[in-house]
Amino acid sequence: MSHTTERANFGSKLGIILATAGSAVGLGNVWRFPYMTGQNGGAAFILIYLGCVLLLGIPCMLSEFIIGRHGAANTSRVYAKVAESSAADGEAPSRWRLLFPKFIGFLGITTGFLITSYYAVVSGWCLQYIYASAAGELKGDANYVTNYFAEFSTSPLRPIFWTVAILFITHFVICRGVRGGIERASKLLMPTLFILLLVIVVASCMLPGASEGIRFLFKPDFSRVDSGVFLGALGQSFYSLSIGMGCLATYASYYSKKTNLLTSAVQISFVDSFIAILAGLMIFPAAFSVGVSPDSGASLVFITLPNVFNQAFSAMPIVGYVVALFFYALLSLAALTSLISLHEVSTAFFHEEFHLKRNRAALVVTVFCSIIGAFCSLSLGAVDGITLFGRPLFDVFDFVTGQIFLPIGGFLTCLFLGWFVPKKLIRDEFTNGGTIWTRSRLFTIFLFLIRFICPVAIAAIFLNQLGVFTL
Repeated sequence: MSHTTERANFGSKLGIILATAGSAVGLGNVWRFPYMTGQNGGAAFILIYLGCVLLLGIPCMLSEFIIGRHGAANTSRVYAKVAESSAADGEAPSRWRLLFPKFIGFLGITTGFLITSYYAVVSGWCLQYIYASAAGELKGDANYVTNYFAEFSTSPLRPIFWTVAILFITHFVICRGVRGGIERASKLLMPTLFILLLVIVVASCMLPGASEGIRFLFKPDFSRVDSGVFLGALGQSFYSLSIGMGCLATYASYYSKKTNLLTSAVQISFVDSFIAILAGLMIFPAAFSVGVSPDSGASLVFITLPNVFNQAFSAMPIVGYVVALFFYALLSLAALTSLISLHEVSTAFFHEEFHLKRNRAALVVTVFCSIIGAFCSLSLGAVDGITLFGRPLFDVFDFVTGQIFLPIGGFLTCLFLGWFVPKKLIRDEFTNGGTIWTRSRLFTIFLFLIRFICPVAIAAIFLNQLGVFTL
């Protein structure tokens, strides 16, 4: 099925790489990857993680690229369009035959929308910490920093203000369109993020005792490896590459027929993994320098690191001030690039399915995500009773999307492309209609991975996270 002439496309190969890498690069890299690495033994976890990216991440990403580009529509429709293309010539697919792909597409839209709503809350915290760093509000001992985060995150108004603020920044970019908004913003934000990251890495590695952190990050200790480390690495690769959220299929729907999908998937995965490792190189040397445990967990960014900056640069407070400011600016940029892609998933849906103008479709998403985000923020302690199944609304959204919807979406996508879509269609997209060298061996490996290896690995993550069994 060909692209419609009205549909927007990315304008350059660099734009494709930076925009899609920006979709993948987010808090999962700069926040979640370092604390997962710390909790799972450092270098050994990284090696296993990179293996998971190669065997699981790239094939799953390429699957979404193939579906997105071929269908050339928003995520809710694109799977059904591929199914229609898969039917025999002159044969309309049955209603039941379309039900499965339509469900996958709708699941992607729902997942992207819910993640946008609660992800904006954490993204807003990053903006608050830029302000707090600039105003010198993070100076103090460990108890002070801990209390500061607890008081801020449970405040009724400030977190909501920053949640709405970052959603409207995202809204402004989305309203500018694919080339004028998403692509142009990515060309500015991604290099800026990379430069800030390098500056903080250099500052961190120059601290006394930083070599212990570098050794932790790059010298494997395989004695700490168990089944939990493997499953953690699998889950992190899935989370970090934004698989199953609808972002990759949506962005791929703007790819031209000349885009080399395999090369793009490899390049984007490399950029994503490289930035994740740099984030570890930014955090662990500083943490070891002041004697902070590398397995501090999810509190590493908002509680542990301000204390690290205060101690590590106590002799040079102005340097500590600048590093802290740069770090939270970096974190905000990482959050923004992911929010842009998540917002676009829902915006494209409302724009194409309800025939709304792009600006109006974006406003619908921004307003509803702001409302839901506000309730998620309030559920963290500002207001009692905003719970579901006895848990705060924020935690419910995080659990349902991250541990249920994402694995199911990735699992079903692999089954759909591997067993439902004709091999010829997949090969045509894989080789750009035969214009790229045939890669027959690589294509055979790819098909084997998405038919067998990826579904089994994703099912293992899913069932283990739900506690159905423990490997």
